[in-house]
Amino acid sequence: MGYREKIQSMRAELRVMNKLMPPVAAGFAELSKAAKEGPALSVKEKEYVALGIAISQRCEPCINFHVEALMKAGATREDLGDVLGMCIQMGGGPALMYAAHALAAWDELAAPAG
Repeated sequence: MGYREKIQSMRAELRVMNKLMPPVAAGFAELSKAAKEGPALSVKEKEYVALGIAISQRCEPCINFHVEALMKAGATREDLGDVLGMCIQMGGGPALMYAAHALAAWDELAAPAG
């Protein structure tokens, strides 16, 4: 399964779960919105932080969502490389493996769908 399909599949699973617990889903959405609205960092910078945490926590669905968000926020592949380098430096071998997932997701999402 490719990264686009993984993102779509995870979104479908989240929609089902969100219907089961609407107050929790709404609360999490509000928390996410509030975290992105803070004035000190740009959304792109905040997404870099989120990606770093996703890699360190080894959450592939999170990696996929934050790579997608970074692309929408105007990040470049070169910027991503710098962030992945820091993730690897801080996280060692496991971070290296999940950083490779992040780069593969970027490359697939950057290519025309088809």
